[in-house]
Amino acid sequence: MIQEPMNEEDTVKTEDATGQDAAHSAGDATEEAATGADEATETAPEEGAQEEGEAPMTGDAEEWRDKYLRLYAEFDNFRKRTMRERGDLVRSAGRDLTEALLPVLDDFERAQAAGEGQDAEQRGEGYQLIGQKMKGILESRGLQRMEAKGADFDTDLHEAITQIPAPEPAMKGKVVDVVEPGYKLHDTVLRFAKVVVGN
Repeated sequence: MIQEPMNEEDTVKTEDATGQDAAHSAGDATEEAATGADEATETAPEEGAQEEGEAPMTGDAEEWRDKYLRLYAEFDNFRKRTMRERGDLVRSAGRDLTEALLPVLDDFERAQAAGEGQDAEQRGEGYQLIGQKMKGILESRGLQRMEAKGADFDTDLHEAITQIPAPEPAMKGKVVDVVEPGYKLHDTVLRFAKVVVGN
């Protein structure tokens, strides 16, 4: 089939048709974009509805906040009460021991009052009895005297005041003399023994 050459008018008509098709395509694209925008607009209220649906969660958050504030207030009251009780305990910690030592104090005062008419031997016996009474009270409350003389020097129990040449080779590194005795209270060192160590 032989095609006839196109004249200028046909060429213009073809270009117009092509332009119209392009315009229709652009129009369709615009309509699709508008439709997409409408769909997005329709979707947006659904997301808002989900946010509105989260209102009970806000109530839960409020409930948790209330629980937290109540718990914090209870803990703060507990902390203050504990500090107050601890302070009371520290202030009254020695009450029991002080009450137990009051009779010893009374004995000392009686010994002082009666000491003027007594000789030195009677006074010595009286003070010895008072000392034994006091020692018994302290030991009944867990006080123990540490025997350090002749023992191996132990930094957990002893405090070395000085070192001297050991009087015999077996006393090297051992306690030669006790300057001040050490004490334990319920197996805990209350006062370190001040000792002289042989070297």
